[in-house]
Amino acid sequence: MSWLSNFVRPKIRALVKKSENTNNFWVKCNGCEQMVYHKDLKETLSVCPTCDYHMKMPARQRINWVLDEGTIKEINIPQTVIDPLKFKDNKKYTDRLKVSKEKSKNEDAIIVASGQIGGNNAVVAALDFDFMGGSMGVAVGEGFLEAAKEAVSLNVPLIVFTASGGARMQEGIFSLMQLPRTVIAVNKLKENNIPYIVILTDPTTGGVSASFAMLGDITYAEPGALIGFAGPRVIQSTVNETLPEGFQTSEYLLDHGMIDDVVSRKNLKAVISNTIMHLVNNISKERSYSH
Repeated sequence: MSWLSNFVRPKIRALVKKSENTNNFWVKCNGCEQMVYHKDLKETLSVCPTCDYHMKMPARQRINWVLDEGTIKEINIPQTVIDPLKFKDNKKYTDRLKVSKEKSKNEDAIIVASGQIGGNNAVVAALDFDFMGGSMGVAVGEGFLEAAKEAVSLNVPLIVFTASGGARMQEGIFSLMQLPRTVIAVNKLKENNIPYIVILTDPTTGGVSASFAMLGDITYAEPGALIGFAGPRVIQSTVNETLPEGFQTSEYLLDHGMIDDVVSRKNLKAVISNTIMHLVNNISKERSYSH
């Protein structure tokens, strides 16, 4: 018994652990279906080096990448009611939240921080698709409002990265109420001449696309991102017509004038930085002329 416990079992565990670690070194690209070494993905910002497919990027990684090193200051989001409807399907909503918190290492599906982008002051909010599909509940709404409030307070642009399946069904009407709340927050930005820049990433759908995601002064999108309200299959079954090729992709929206540009991730930080600089300079000129 001691030979089995002390020698055989540790050997088996070591082999299993080694196998699991080896598998974690490789990521399958959904574009070309090639296996990509994890260190290569880190260097390319989670963009496939073979086919340029833009993989999902966790919210915290986006914050750490887009904001200049040494300038990042995370902004706390006010506490909200965790389970307003005491919702339960095949699992308790509170249990789902617990799993998502452990998986994403975040408190909810949004992270907000202030800092600099290429030397330009800004507030950044990023939705995290790893947290229940980036769904918008009360906490996400509160996070967006806090980001807008901080941008007004600091008099700096607000930059938002969207990645969401839409409203969070486990919060019902409380989730839907976040749509008008976020729109009001965007209006506050406009009233105070605060530039508002949105970057649409894959996917941006549902209540998020129906509210603050489509209200930017400038709207960029990453290549190949799914952007829309309902999914293509739902729309096709509703209208009983074949949808155009590439429908609801970044490129399709650009061709039809719904966004300003499609920007590769490797160029995105520089583009955001230049956009902030131009918008802030224009606002400063307008203020000087008005005086």
